[in-house]
Amino acid sequence: MRTVFLSNFLGALPARFRRQRVLIVGCGDVGLRVARVLQGAGGGTRTGIAATAVSHAPRVRVLALTSSPDRVALLRAAGITPLQGNLDDSATLRRLAGLATRVLHLAPPPGDGAGPAQRHDPRTTRLARSLRRRSLPQALVYASTSGVYGDCGGAWVTEARPVAPATPRAQRRVDAERSVRQLGRAGVRASILRVPGIYAPDRVGGTPEARLRKGTPVLAAPDDVFTNHIHADDLARACALALWRGAAQRIYHASDDTVLKMGDYFDLAADLYGLPRPPRLPRSAASTQLPAMLLSFMSESRRLDNTRLHCELRLRLRYPHVAEGLRC
Repeated sequence: MRTVFLSNFLGALPARFRRQRVLIVGCGDVGLRVARVLQGAGGGTRTGIAATAVSHAPRVRVLALTSSPDRVALLRAAGITPLQGNLDDSATLRRLAGLATRVLHLAPPPGDGAGPAQRHDPRTTRLARSLRRRSLPQALVYASTSGVYGDCGGAWVTEARPVAPATPRAQRRVDAERSVRQLGRAGVRASILRVPGIYAPDRVGGTPEARLRKGTPVLAAPDDVFTNHIHADDLARACALALWRGAAQRIYHASDDTVLKMGDYFDLAADLYGLPRPPRLPRSAASTQLPAMLLSFMSESRRLDNTRLHCELRLRLRYPHVAEGLRC
């Protein structure tokens, strides 16, 4: 059995927290980053979290659920134990019961579909059912989206704000959060991270450079909306911390400290890359020239309050502003 240490990242923990088994469900780019944090590669002094003696650190085995045989070798190379299973097939999830002491759920709901089912997330429901079959994990962290709030008119938003999802994809996330809370009422310390736009220069499509090169317009200043961001490495560290520090039935905004409108974000990126700034359009013109998906993001404006991220999870952001993260 492969065991790894969390001394630098989490500090000293009691003996009962040793030999933990962390299951990552949806182990894509962010999941692999979380695994590196758990294994210590992302948990050095740069995290800002007190380091202690290795002898007091919990030993963690990282497992990942994958539906693709092609990813097995990649996961093993990353020091992760792969488990083949599919969130769309309940029978393949039975082996997950009682397997992990902590679960990180990063898998998205199904894509857009026809009929009322498009507002539900059967994948999270199936995962929760499989975890209930035997001893429950101590903790589960679910990465949701800040899109569950809908349009907030540019207001500052805390985690106490009621959800108002305006799109089917956001409604599916609300349904997934409901399943996670139900699991929490069964005895799992369930926490939810509401995540905005994820970026990173070393992530596929992780910067606005390609969009800038296409010359895709943004909204004119009077119509522009506030947008929120998190660097993929900071999100990974937030996920790892929430597995140990997240409170039961607690929601956290996994967002950085940037306060920018969307057009200003693209202007900033263009200046960093030495590219022309994108053209600006009034909303009336954008509605006829831009695709519906892009317009949906331009229809919601909010500023996420990340006080809980700083004060409760005690995460010190490595990239507090997008200008720093895009330069790295």
